[in-house]
Amino acid sequence: MGLAAENIWFDKHRYDEAETRFYEGANGPATQQQQVAAPVQQVKVTNGDDADDDIDLFGSDEEDEEAERLKQERLEAYAAKKAKKPAVIAKSSILLDVKPWDDETDMAKLEECVRSVQMDGLLWGASKLVPVGYGIKKLQINCVVEDDKVGTDILEEEITKFEDHVQSVDVAAFNKI
Repeated sequence: MGLAAENIWFDKHRYDEAETRFYEGANGPATQQQQVAAPVQQVKVTNGDDADDDIDLFGSDEEDEEAERLKQERLEAYAAKKAKKPAVIAKSSILLDVKPWDDETDMAKLEECVRSVQMDGLLWGASKLVPVGYGIKKLQINCVVEDDKVGTDILEEEITKFEDHVQSVDVAAFNKI
């Protein structure tokens, strides 16, 4: 039986009226204007000299000049700030292996020759003699160079100019600082 025994379906109009009264109490009485779409209002457009001429849709030259001046001031301030900041100098630590001709080469004289190479951006560091074999020792010497001023090729060239003492120069280690 279920829904057939219910009287709600026969009294539907009473429930609809009660619902309408409820919403009228909450929102006020429904008027004809609320139920019908509002008519479209027409706006009159004139081409005469009105106050609309004061509106500049594309921006004015004065605003562009002001924005450009402000931009230029900011660029100048940034450049001044960058100029005060010290530039970072790229440096490298190089460990060189300087090999003599034979076991009779004076290693003290060899080191003196290597250290006599002087360049702007070159600083010699610690050195030691490392045995190679058969009584021959190589000079292992450390130096710090400024990358923009001194390259490994120039350094090797300058050291190998001492032909009486130096057989060859190799870069054993190269580290950026």
